[in-house]
Amino acid sequence: MNQQATSGRVGVFCVGMGAVASTMIAGVELARRAGRVPVGSLSELGAVPGEAAERRWADVLPLAPLDALVFGGVDLIETDAAGAARTAGVLDAADLAATADFLATVKAGRGLHDPGYVRLLPAVRARPETGKRAQLGAMVREYRAFFAGAGCARGVVLLTLSTEAWRDPGELHATPEAFLAAVDRDDPAVSPSQLYAWAALEAGYPVVNCTPNPVLDAPAIVTFAERRGLPIAGSDLKSGQTYMKTIVGAALGKRLLGVHGWFSTNILGNRDGLVLDEPQNFRAKEITKGGVLDDLLDAKRHPELYAGMEHQVHIHYYPPKGDNKEAWDAIQLFGWLGYGMELKINFQCRDSILAAPLVLDLARFIDLAAQKGAAGVQSWLGNYFKNPAPRPGEIPTNDVHVQLAALERQLLAWR
Repeated sequence: MNQQATSGRVGVFCVGMGAVASTMIAGVELARRAGRVPVGSLSELGAVPGEAAERRWADVLPLAPLDALVFGGVDLIETDAAGAARTAGVLDAADLAATADFLATVKAGRGLHDPGYVRLLPAVRARPETGKRAQLGAMVREYRAFFAGAGCARGVVLLTLSTEAWRDPGELHATPEAFLAAVDRDDPAVSPSQLYAWAALEAGYPVVNCTPNPVLDAPAIVTFAERRGLPIAGSDLKSGQTYMKTIVGAALGKRLLGVHGWFSTNILGNRDGLVLDEPQNFRAKEITKGGVLDDLLDAKRHPELYAGMEHQVHIHYYPPKGDNKEAWDAIQLFGWLGYGMELKINFQCRDSILAAPLVLDLARFIDLAAQKGAAGVQSWLGNYFKNPAPRPGEIPTNDVHVQLAALERQLLAWR
């Protein structure tokens, strides 16, 4: 256990107790109870660069120890993490049995539901409040009650809810004052994810948006985080196909190889796939997935290589796959003298298994940022997201190497 960590319990509140959240919580408990290796977690396994004697980040930074983490959340369907894990079908029978008693103690309160944003989920546990101001106040109380009831010294809020139907941010999202006025008039352009984030900041807790929902795209919410002196990060976890796309895309761009087209498709059968079967909900994913190549394959700088590149993104709901997503990428590229080549990637991945350690890292790193007094967008966490939010004046990048260098610089500065 990290001896430098601030004493006390640290709460992790998951807005959406689905496959990703329940898998992360079960994994933390298996690491605590059975010594399971937290594979994929930089905050647990990552080594400090540039040192003769190898040390891990967890040895040199005041990261919340795994033993100090306590979990809670809200959900529109599940009542606790045990039910969520069974429904998700990610964990095998042995791991479910080993963690069922603990997962049953991780309760989920009722969530906010707007059928205009998520139509295909059976929202059987929606909060009773109907007005957006009442919903906002209810979530402020929900957060505070959880963290106080769990005896937490600190806490973080993770938005792990379903992908909402896409709505472009507008004038009502420009300033905190305009946003609250929209809340008071029950403007339908104020989404549940935006209410969740605002309420968390109002309650005094940092926020990580793990979804493609436009939360950090709303300047009002970013400004409010700065005013409250709280860190915020997002958006949309970069866990599987898109992670591979940014690695390969960066490699092609650095080699100055041309690309005529990039076709991406995947099939999945979990709850996320069901929600994305609705075109407006898929649109949110299309935006975050579709934009990751823009800076890696820069058509403005190299029109001779990338002008007119066709980039398509498709997602298909296929129930037999469950959480075991399969992704294909077909890339038409060209090299010296314009001679064509093809590159194909077939990634048979486990969606929530890849995402769980990222969520754990983000919870611990955003808590670290809060301890250090950081406020506003934490762009140094950009490696975790498909649509990394920049700070004012920054140019966002999807180059994995640049993103990792930024993360290492920030962590080294906080040693």
